[in-house]
Amino acid sequence: MQTEFILICFFMPVFSEGCCAGNQKKTNSDFQQDRTNLHYRAVEGETFMVPCLGFRAGECTTGNKGLPLNCGKAFTAHAKHSGNYTCDTGGSQIFFFLQVLDKDSLGCFHTKESSVILLISAGGTIPCPGQDCGNSKHMSRTIWYKGNKPMSAQNRAYCVENRTLHLCQVSDLDHGVYFCDRNVIEEGIEWTFRRAVQVTVTPANLIAPYPPTIVEPDNYTSKEVELGQAYTLTCKIYFPVEVNILYNVKWFMNYNGNTKNVITLHMEKPQLDRRTFENEVIQKAVINDVTEQHLNHTYTCFASNTAGNSSATIELKKVIKVKWPSLIGYPFVGLLVITGVGVVLHVKWLELQLFYRSHMQDGKHDEDEKEFDVFVSYVWSPVSAVKADVTGPDTDETARLSGTLTSKEQSETHTPLAVLLPHVLEDEWGYRLFMLERDVLPGGAYTNDVVLAIQRSRMLICVLSSDYLCDSNAVFILETGIKYDYTIFQVCNTHAECNLQ
Repeated sequence: MQTEFILICFFMPVFSEGCCAGNQKKTNSDFQQDRTNLHYRAVEGETFMVPCLGFRAGECTTGNKGLPLNCGKAFTAHAKHSGNYTCDTGGSQIFFFLQVLDKDSLGCFHTKESSVILLISAGGTIPCPGQDCGNSKHMSRTIWYKGNKPMSAQNRAYCVENRTLHLCQVSDLDHGVYFCDRNVIEEGIEWTFRRAVQVTVTPANLIAPYPPTIVEPDNYTSKEVELGQAYTLTCKIYFPVEVNILYNVKWFMNYNGNTKNVITLHMEKPQLDRRTFENEVIQKAVINDVTEQHLNHTYTCFASNTAGNSSATIELKKVIKVKWPSLIGYPFVGLLVITGVGVVLHVKWLELQLFYRSHMQDGKHDEDEKEFDVFVSYVWSPVSAVKADVTGPDTDETARLSGTLTSKEQSETHTPLAVLLPHVLEDEWGYRLFMLERDVLPGGAYTNDVVLAIQRSRMLICVLSSDYLCDSNAVFILETGIKYDYTIFQVCNTHAECNLQ
């Protein structure tokens, strides 16, 4: 189905040769009426404004549901605004009664009478709505206002003829709301029937001076859509004002992006916003159910007038929806992994340092001559079978140590390791050992003695046991050796104790 919309408006410049042809005398004057009791009628749905006749704005109040009326402020009249109002003038009170009539009760209501378009630099006429109704013949002459100011107080050339306001030369300042007041006496009460006319002023262009401008969408852009859902294509265009207006706006779908193979989309009724120099038109087309096939095509908004045309082409792409389980689950799992690694590092930090020192730092220390070759640290524990396990750099010395202890294990399985180890290292290998129980001088500070002894030794051997790990002084020796980056040999009494590594 192919649809398009064409808006055609004919403007006839009017040069009022009647009252404007002479000296442009202002023929109407304010109608004199009782200004202490005012009775006004308005039409429901039309713009209305309470005239400021000596009282201050915002001080007309009523007891009917507390709806105040502000002098000089325009509003849309509804039935709820009907009622008696009291307006304070600062020294006295003015009683204002408003009656809002239903438009159907008029019998000759026409919506088109509520708006007029005039051309700049030409003469213009503004008819009073309802002036051809039967009861209007019994009304007195018409008084015109622009906003809250009567035309007699306006500094411009105009005249009134047959209840019609004639502007001798229209300017862009004439844009706004005009009110025509007609007075009638019914049952001894003088009523003012106020009607509103919205005046729009436009340039007097015979043809459009330039092609329309598409402000939305941008050309060659992508719009995200969700499959299985409806999507609305929106095109916003600015058309220059012209006398004979011919607006043409369409939405096309280009098969596989081919602009020569197109189909016109079903479109909604266009939205038109009339302005002084440019009119805004919004044209929409709805895709009721977006499918994969729609993603293969492109879509073009085409607008034209008498001066030329403009177009903008877009494509649709599928929006990538993020699943909430994945969005929450992945960070949560990562947090658990980081927490687990942190706990392991905290619990096994000492063991990891020992492992690194034993396997990754072979040959790091210099071989400068020191006073002692080995610092031996142990804690006496109950006698048990010797199960030796040595960890450390794979050097000749560690190999000799491992082999000798293994042979000793076969021959002296019941000798305590704390006794066996110094015997092998000093008596058989000739190492210079430092042992706290034997070599430290009494009376010194324990921590200073330990640090100084470790610094004077080439390596540290710790005989690990459950008693060793429960002894704070022994653990201090082990941690000091790690702190000073020493090569540490761990010798265990049992295999179970060696599982620390």
